[in-house]
Amino acid sequence: MPDVITSDGRIRQDTWIVVPRPADGESLDVPGDPSLIPADLWLAGKEHYEHRDDIGVWLDSHEEPEMLAGVVNELPVIAVNFPKFSDGRGYSTARLLRERLNYRNELRAVGDVLLDQLQFMKRCGFDSFVLREDKDINKAARCLNFFTQGYQAATDTDVPLFRRRAS
Repeated sequence: MPDVITSDGRIRQDTWIVVPRPADGESLDVPGDPSLIPADLWLAGKEHYEHRDDIGVWLDSHEEPEMLAGVVNELPVIAVNFPKFSDGRGYSTARLLRERLNYRNELRAVGDVLLDQLQFMKRCGFDSFVLREDKDINKAARCLNFFTQGYQAATDTDVPLFRRRAS
């Protein structure tokens, strides 16, 4: 299993398995380990997965987080897939989950996650990250806090820098 790094720079063993979307005509095979399953399949079988703290979901970049409205905080982990580093829709998904849907549990970035994206992902509300396999997780802690101040308001501060300086 890969390692995961948290927003405070701690590296730990990842205990969650990302279960891929089954091919057409196949059923979802959920292992006994803590699993992240496609969000739409969790919703379709919600009665089987309710109240299980070992089942979370993952959203693909084209999926709208509003599909989880009303049930979002029933999930211990929501992962957002970045299919390629240049696809920025996951940043918006994180902000919507945190700010509009008020998600308070673990929000994880998975997929094509690179070191230079970590601080920006953190500012959008992610609190754990699974890096792409060819990236060195030991360099990640420094990348999480590369800049000491952000100019814009984000999930970590709702006041932009020019307003913080004026006060």
